Amino acid sequence: MTGGSLRKKRPNKRSTIPKAAEPPMAFGSSFSSSPSNYRKISLLAMVFLVVCVVVVLSISSSMWGGFGFDVPLDQFYSIEVVNEFPHDPRAFTQGLLYGGNDTLFESTGLRGQSSIRKVALQTGKVQVFSKDYVLDVQALHKMDDSYFGEGLTLLGDRLFQVTWLENIGFIYDRNNFSKIEKFTHQMQDGWGLATDGKVLFGSDGTSTLYQIDPQTLKVVRKHTVKYKDHEVPNLNELEYINGEIWANVWETDCIARISYEDGIVLGWILLPNLRQGLLAAGSRNIDVLNGIAWDRDQNRIFVTGKLWPKLYEIKLQPVLQPVRRKLSNGAIEQMCIRMPAHFGKP
Repeated sequence: MTGGSLRKKRPNKRSTIPKAAEPPMAFGSSFSSSPSNYRKISLLAMVFLVVCVVVVLSISSSMWGGFGFDVPLDQFYSIEVVNEFPHDPRAFTQGLLYGGNDTLFESTGLRGQSSIRKVALQTGKVQVFSKDYVLDVQALHKMDDSYFGEGLTLLGDRLFQVTWLENIGFIYDRNNFSKIEKFTHQMQDGWGLATDGKVLFGSDGTSTLYQIDPQTLKVVRKHTVKYKDHEVPNLNELEYINGEIWANVWETDCIARISYEDGIVLGWILLPNLRQGLLAAGSRNIDVLNGIAWDRDQNRIFVTGKLWPKLYEIKLQPVLQPVRRKLSNGAIEQMCIRMPAHFGKP
């Protein structure tokens, strides 16, 4: 339907032929002028009108956005904290994922401090590998001082990790963190990683969401992530959740819910209360929100941040009007979309 106004057709003028001139109706005709038949005709006319209204509304629903109505496609969420867990306040969290049995795998950054580790959810402490070892060995691999650890994901028994300001990544055995392979990738940089069990999804701090073949480590597909025709740069840590990619947006308190099919932002999760609560409690050394993990079996979602002393299990709460209208009218761009970050190798 075009944007022009709908025009009503003029009804046919009533006949001016006198009743006496009308042809007689045959006996037994269904068009008898009895009251019951008038009621049937009226009912049919009403049904017809209702059907017409439904059809017109369904056709017109796609036009609301063009006429300035509040389109019900934007989904905005605040959060409810279900549980709080300890988190290492020295961990500069760059990658986070759920490892099963109340454990997490985490990648940390900063040169000279970068690592991958297996952490107990309930205590926040680094675990030890299997008791079959003669000596307990902490489930922590310290990276070479020249590398700055970044995104992390798990596919089968293989942990994939990328590094900042490099096109280099590593593959480890999840069971003992032994290094299986060093690889190069085709993203501009290494920021975030996630997987749906088939491909790897990657971010490099731009607005591009990559799909990477886990065998060849070549980019097989990529999309520019957009919200209302605005590119969304600074995509950071990633997680695959229920058919979507969730991405931290660097230096914001926002998580973007992204369609990996076309890069369109499906919704926003707003979490400023977490960082504000930590600051109010005296945690002055915290950095940005970063780190999303999904427990697929129990459908639990966990978030944390760089140098945060807590990790949170959260549930989403839809934002209602009038806040939703304000967010739709430009506030979300101010909160969640920043100027692109630019970094050079040290």
